[in-house]
Formats: sequence, structure tokens, C-alpha cells
Amino acid sequence: MTLHSPIAKTAERVRTPIPDRVDVAIVGAGPGGLMAGALLAQSGLKVAIFDQHYVAGGCVTMFERGRSDARWRFDVGLHYIGDCGPDGKIPGLLRKAGVTLEYAQLDPDGFDTIVLPGMRFRVPASHEKYRQRLYEYFPKEKKGIDRYVQLLLEIDRASRKIDSAGGKMGFGMALDTLLHGRLLIRYQNATIGQVLDDCTQDKMLRAVLLGQSGDYGVPPSQASAFLHCGLANHYFHGAYYPKGGGQVIADALAEKIEAAGGTVHLRCGIAKILVENGKAVGVLTEPVRGESHQVRAKLVLSNADLKATLLKLVGPEHLPEGWVQKADGMQMGGALFLACFGLEGTPAVNSLSATNYWQFDDTDAERFYSDAAAGLPPRGCYVTSGTAKDPTTAGHAPEGMTGVEVMALSAGKPEMWGVTPESLWDDTYRKNPTYLAKKQAIEDDLLRRLDALCPGAASRAVFKESATPLTHSRFTRATDGTGYGLAATPGQFMRNRPGYRGPLGGLYFCGASTRAGHGVLGALMSGEQAAKRILADQAGRA
Repeated sequence: MTLHSPIAKTAERVRTPIPDRVDVAIVGAGPGGLMAGALLAQSGLKVAIFDQHYVAGGCVTMFERGRSDARWRFDVGLHYIGDCGPDGKIPGLLRKAGVTLEYAQLDPDGFDTIVLPGMRFRVPASHEKYRQRLYEYFPKEKKGIDRYVQLLLEIDRASRKIDSAGGKMGFGMALDTLLHGRLLIRYQNATIGQVLDDCTQDKMLRAVLLGQSGDYGVPPSQASAFLHCGLANHYFHGAYYPKGGGQVIADALAEKIEAAGGTVHLRCGIAKILVENGKAVGVLTEPVRGESHQVRAKLVLSNADLKATLLKLVGPEHLPEGWVQKADGMQMGGALFLACFGLEGTPAVNSLSATNYWQFDDTDAERFYSDAAAGLPPRGCYVTSGTAKDPTTAGHAPEGMTGVEVMALSAGKPEMWGVTPESLWDDTYRKNPTYLAKKQAIEDDLLRRLDALCPGAASRAVFKESATPLTHSRFTRATDGTGYGLAATPGQFMRNRPGYRGPLGGLYFCGASTRAGHGVLGALMSGEQAAKRILADQAGRA
């Protein structure tokens, strides 16, 4: 297999004529919007999806650099996904849209490697192997380890049963939870910090158990215990990487939309969701070749940032009472800095394999987050390599070389970078000396951390390019540069998250901030659920 260019369809989708009328106008071509678009188009609805980026995919896009005969290609947001075996959740979701992909499995004996001072802990893709390995490292903490793993198992059991019941919580499910979910019931509204307080006071063990918290970007004192455990379970069913990188998911779904008669419009952002008599009736594009276009629609589905959808695209003047305050009070997840490095030599030469590294300076997970939010230098990083994870696919890096992505939590507000919010939207921030100096300092720091994990990497680095949370905002319009959507706190998780119907008639939501949750799985599930809701509502009106 050979990677194709992420921009292979850009010119075509930029030039695609904008329709005057559609059944469903979708704002944002992230995985949720693409999934919903594919299902709705295949159900016979006329669908048009709009995005200001030059590639479809949102956080599952890739970008490329270098000569045509020596390309570097890097993932922006998808670095690994879980449960992609033959009966896995993500392959099953994609099959509903007619998409079948191949997946490379990360090392099942250590798909994540947590690196703390004096310790390296490899996380295996098995609850029981995980328990036994924790015993080996922390023999005095067996009671707390058992309590923590039991909670994982109870949440995993409940999740599987809910999935098999089509998402419905019936009497049988409630009874099963009462019989087999003692800890699940106790901690349903707890933070993961509160759970760990009941499990152990060993700082190193707590740091290991929190080692993958960067997958959701919320500190332990705020993160929902259910979210933390659900994410861990996702990978205990196997950690994978789609062969060809994250872009293959977006491309396959976009092609399904087009094959079913829908359209995908790139470099075509949405300025406003049109509202008449309290109902969403279409969208107004940002200027395309100097001209804005009004697209009338029976329904509007927003896959855009939830805060931006409510406060900018719809507008406070159209929101029902209480919704402006509700939107203003929404807490967003953390933001990330992404550094992409191209290294001379193969993954083996660079000490990289099919595992991800989570490196921390110490065991204080709270400070890891508070320092990042305050704009202070990183206190750890995440390292992954598409070249190492997907060795049978050519094109991640020039032959004989290795591409690496290094990420760290970072401040997301423009002011923390010495620039104004206005300069973010007019692109002038990119020339600001304060911004450039801060960006360079973090890139240098992350290269130093990579070199400490993979000795000699810094001297072999022949390509360097970084993206800040402001870059993420520029391409995805995300509030405070987050790719996580709403912070997964107990007050903003599961039923406390928005559903798929908006506060106006004709307005629907999907994406990382909806009830399905964040990440690739959550986004795809949100698209499926939004499509189901739309089709059910349409059938009810027929």
C-alpha cells in the first residue's frame, strides 16, 4: 500500500458548484459530519457539507511536505484508535456507511509506554495482563489495583451491553447494573481523581494509572471517571492505526457522500446558520471567490465547534432563553501543541516501534495540566510515529527515514501567546515575534524530549514543523484551540452532554461535544446518532 496525497481531491472539491437548495446542509467536514453525511446521502437525502479547510476530515486529516519524490506525511489528530478487530466498534460503524479499511495493530504487549522518572511501564491490550503487570511494579498496592481494574471491568461490561441493546437502557440493563455494577453505581458522578483517592496514595501508581490522560485532556480533579475508564477500555480491546493514516477515514466517507449524490465543499466556511421564525432554514457561506452564497436547507446539521455554533453561527439573538448563558458556561477540553519531525534512518535506527510514548517530568498530573493552561513550558510529551506503526505502507516518510509526531498540552487562548483574538482570524498572529519565539521554544523543548527518549534523534532531524493550538483554531475554528470539544467533566459527560437535536427547529448537532463523546470513536458515533435522529424525525413528519 502507498499513501496518496491528502490534497488529491482539494481542487475538485473547491470548484464543486455550491447548490441553492439541499435537504441537509452540514457545517464542518470532521469525522462526525462526514459519517452523518454518508448515512444521510445513502438514505436518499440531498446532502452538502461545507468546510473552510483545504482537506476534509477535521482532526483526522494529514498534511504533506517535501519534494514529490521525497514526501513527509504527518497525522494531525488521529494517532491511534481502539477496538478495530473484526467485530470492533470503529470498523462496525464505518461498515454502516459502506467503508471497509485495514488496520495495523500496535504492540499488544505494550501499545502505550508510560515514561516516568525511574520507571517505564508498558500498557498491554488486556485487562488481566494489565492487572498482573501493575502487581509486578506495585506489589504492595494489590487491593487498590483490584478496585481500579474492577471499575474498568464493570464499565466495560455495561458499555458492551448498552451497545448490544442499540444504546437503550431497559429494565434488564438496569438490573444487570445493580447486580454487577457496585463500583459503577458508586462512581457514576465522580472524577477519576476521586476514584484514585479510594484506590491508592502511591504517587507513582497514580501517575501510571493517569498516564493516558492526554487522550482526553482534562486534569484528574475534573475528568469524569467514566470517561477515563471508558477510554482505557477502548484500547484494552486492542490499539490500532488505520493503514494509510487518519486521512483514509475522511477520504473514504467523503467519497461515499459524493457517490450517493451529495457534495463536499472545501475552502468554503460557513458565516451564518440562517434562522427564520425560530427555525434553521439554511446556511450562508463565507465569501467564495469574492461572493457569499445562501444555501436553503430543510435541516442544518452542525459538526462545528459547539460554542461557535451557538454563539456565532446561530447567534445569541436566535437562541431560546437560557441558552446563551449555557453556551458561555461551557468548559472546553485542553489544547495541544504538535511538533512534526523527520528523522534520518529507519524506525529501528531511531529506537521507535509500534508503541506510543507518554513522557512525564514527575508524578504530579495536576501540575501537568495547570502549567500548560498557564502558558508555562511543557512538563511532558506524547511521541508516536506513523512510519513505525504502519511499516507496510509506503509514503509516511522518504525511503529509509522516519516521521515522528511529538505533542504536548499547551495554552489555547490567543492572549497566552501574546496575540489578540482578532489577529487569529485575520492570520496576522503568525508574524508576531512573541508568538514565534514561544512557538520555537516549545518546538525545541519537544525535540529535546524526543532525543532523551530516542538517543540521537535530534542530530538526525532533517525536517521540523510545528502547529500551536492557534493553528488548530485557524483550521477547525475550535474554541481555545481544543480538539477534544467540551471538557469531559462529570457535569459535561454522558447525559449531561448535548444530544443531537439543537435548541431550534431544523437544527441538529454532531461532533466531539455531543453525547457520544470525543475522539474518533465518539465523533463517528455522533454522526451515526445524528443521522438516525434526523431520519426518524423525517419519517415521523411524513
